[in-house]
Amino acid sequence: MVNTVGAVGQAAMLVAIPVAAAIVGSIVAVVRPPGPKLTSAIQHFAAGVVLSALAGEVLPDLRTEGNLPWAIAGFVVGTAVMLALGSLSRTIERKQSAGPTLPVAFLIVIGIDLLLDGLLVGLGSSLGARQGLILTIALTIEILFIGLSVTIALTQTGLSKIRAVVITAGLGLTTAVGAIGGAAILGGATRAVLAFVLAFGASALLYLVVEELLTEAHEQAETVGLAAMFFLGFLTIYILAAI
Repeated sequence: MVNTVGAVGQAAMLVAIPVAAAIVGSIVAVVRPPGPKLTSAIQHFAAGVVLSALAGEVLPDLRTEGNLPWAIAGFVVGTAVMLALGSLSRTIERKQSAGPTLPVAFLIVIGIDLLLDGLLVGLGSSLGARQGLILTIALTIEILFIGLSVTIALTQTGLSKIRAVVITAGLGLTTAVGAIGGAAILGGATRAVLAFVLAFGASALLYLVVEELLTEAHEQAETVGLAAMFFLGFLTIYILAAI
């Protein structure tokens, strides 16, 4: 564990990376969006990265913290929150398909998702420099794709490219709010609370891999090369954590 001031400062530095990724993703979306095969390849890679961060960083720390009842509660609450957000997002997508209106409710859901991602960055900062860096790398790739997808969705409603990029960049800043706020709160947290938040983060990462990244990645016809990207992503984080 690191002190609260140090954790907040570290979170502020780390969260600049995913915030920048959201902005870069939005710019790429309006300049030269990736094709379906490249998108699937990077989603496979991202899934491997996030799962490796979960298996190598979050779960071992959760076991070390102990406090099984708190861990179970955190996992259940985290799962319920992610399932609810997923269900709400799908409902909104179905309603938005009826016409090209500004998807305000959809943007709110994305903002909540990015806030939770920021909380995970702040969580990693509270655990230590290495854990914070590994979680940040994993979540940066996810947020890059959020920037891409949100900007494309906004331009399809008729918004100008510039306004779509500005809105997406603003959403990206919610990640910073979650990271800095999370580090400030968790810096002095008890072991029971830390176990709850770690379990919450574990369930959120599991949902991200299984229900979002891999589901979307498999919309493209699977090939050996695409499947290999998942294992390359997993190995990359494993090596980084070992160095």
